[in-house]
Amino acid sequence: MVLEVALIDIQPGREDDFAAAYAQGHPVLAGAPGCRSVRMTRGIETPDRFVLLVEWDSVEAHEENFRATDRFTTWRALIGPFFAGPPRVEHFTDVPA
Repeated sequence: MVLEVALIDIQPGREDDFAAAYAQGHPVLAGAPGCRSVRMTRGIETPDRFVLLVEWDSVEAHEENFRATDRFTTWRALIGPFFAGPPRVEHFTDVPA
């Protein structure tokens, strides 16, 4: 399992519109093959900052089953207009205890 973490800064004053667009696009992302879960969080101290957390079967599942498909185009068209800048996206794996 791989965790995608996307740090997304939204244009000030457009946070509610972004949240509505995310709700509309959630099924597009969540329905991608290899997607295990999707969660969006919002900053308390910085309310125009959101963090998207997506669990994927693998980095390849993210890149091949989502990023390289029309799903990504649809997703980005919904949420992209609210970005203050490009999101910072990284993949992580669990560290054994």
